[in-house]
Amino acid sequence: MTSTTPTRAQAAPALPSADDTPEKSERLPIAGLLALAMAAFITVLTEALPAGLLPRMSADLQVSEALVGQLVTLYALGTLLTAIPLTAATQGLRRRPVLLLAILGFAVVNTVTAVSTNFVLTLGARFFAGMFAGLLWALVAGYAARMVPEHQQGRAMAVAMVGIPLALSLGIPAGTFLGAAVGWRVTFGIMSVLSLLLAGWVFAQLPDFPGQRGERHMSISKVFMLPGIRSVLFATLAFVLAHNVLYTYIAPFLAPAGLTKDIDVVLLVFGVFALVAIWVIGVLIDRWLRELVLVSTALLLGVSFALGLWGSTPAVVYVGVAVWGLAYGGAATLFQTASAKSAGEAADVAQSMIVTAWNIAIAGGGIAGGVLLETLGATAFPWLLVILLVPTLLVVWLAKRHGFPPALLR
Repeated sequence: MTSTTPTRAQAAPALPSADDTPEKSERLPIAGLLALAMAAFITVLTEALPAGLLPRMSADLQVSEALVGQLVTLYALGTLLTAIPLTAATQGLRRRPVLLLAILGFAVVNTVTAVSTNFVLTLGARFFAGMFAGLLWALVAGYAARMVPEHQQGRAMAVAMVGIPLALSLGIPAGTFLGAAVGWRVTFGIMSVLSLLLAGWVFAQLPDFPGQRGERHMSISKVFMLPGIRSVLFATLAFVLAHNVLYTYIAPFLAPAGLTKDIDVVLLVFGVFALVAIWVIGVLIDRWLRELVLVSTALLLGVSFALGLWGSTPAVVYVGVAVWGLAYGGAATLFQTASAKSAGEAADVAQSMIVTAWNIAIAGGGIAGGVLLETLGATAFPWLLVILLVPTLLVVWLAKRHGFPPALLR
């Protein structure tokens, strides 16, 4: 939906219109959107799989679990250091070749990870994986939005983002199971094969949109100052940091409840409820974006309190993980949709900022979680989540005019 207020119309022009994109019908281009969803699936799987394979990778690479957790950190650093400059450098190029470059990059770096026996080389591969992820995430939401009429943009983004909960609900548990059955290296090799298959799918099904014309480029500083962008960036950073502190080190967190051996089941519960969340959000997002962000933040805050008080009780952990999945499942769709609507024509640059904030949060989660694990222990994780989520809820609540406005103001 576009804004009815002159101020917003001036600050954030509409996303590219039909005059510079292929003709759009009222039917969602499902095949193309599912290709984007598969790209999101592979990206999330590449990012998060070390969390499910932490003990096995630690033993094989002969480093501590806290150090293996830094594979997530290096991935995030690769993204946050390069997403904005790479997006700015490529915004004038046609979109499909740039997307294919990112996907084929995943095939290369996951192959290196699969065969490497040197931890430093593995860290380097993870850094480059993060670079390709940053480029891909900056493209996906804007790509989905340009494939449909404006009133369907939220739903199109929800379909494109369905790969995230699918990776969490099916990919990570399956990868964890495969890691136990045939080795973690095989899992990364399979992801390389999936990346090659996806490249063919993208070439066959996605339209090749033009890049942004030079005279329409907006600088990073101008995009950052658009109304609502800073609120969306802060909420993204704090919310995702809270999630990643716990998710990266889920294996040691489950130890007091005696659930370490059931990590694949716990991750499956999380992922199934995340999948439910993105379905609900896909139905409601074009009308209830603000309310969905508020509810998601409040749910994760409540779960943090519960896990902090009763995290050694298996029943509480399972219920908490289910609610956590509901809270987090649609986060990418919510924050990227809010960013795209706030930035308008500068959506790709704004998405690169979201990607950077997201991966600062991933890196911060790996570092903060590792420090807490080595000092206060995993039981301290939920209380850090509470500290992060209280101001997040406040910022979203206050961003009524720009960033997270009610439907009537969009």
